[in-house]
Amino acid sequence: MALELFSAAAVTDLLDGATARHFGWTTTAGAYLDPIADKILLSGIYVALAVAGCVPLWLVVLIFGRDLLILGSSGAALCFSKIRAFAPSIWGKCSTFFQIVTAVAWIAQNAFPSPAFYRAAQALIWPTAVLTVWSGLHYFWRGLRLARSN
Repeated sequence: MALELFSAAAVTDLLDGATARHFGWTTTAGAYLDPIADKILLSGIYVALAVAGCVPLWLVVLIFGRDLLILGSSGAALCFSKIRAFAPSIWGKCSTFFQIVTAVAWIAQNAFPSPAFYRAAQALIWPTAVLTVWSGLHYFWRGLRLARSN
């Protein structure tokens, strides 16, 4: 059921974004709120996976830490600077992609237990952790560069 719910959320998010872009229905509020909603969904999934004992708690802390760093930095930039555009980086996209793939692998492992699913899900933990840390550092570095230029 969790796999079905997550799949439905992912598909509707993709359709929502594609429809908004196709018809020009994008808004500033949507540009800010959509990534936040995506991160809340993904964070909730990771909390559930940690509570179920599927993923290590330290991975959830890394993911939350990165997201809080980005959210806090963006909020500070909005309050104390003229910076209003926060484009995602390639490393942020890679990190989010691996977080999603890892979550789906663990949900699939729980839905259809097998040694192959378990090994695949387990193998994704470290690449996800490394990309999460790297993208957090990259966003921080980019933020410092932006702050210095303004």
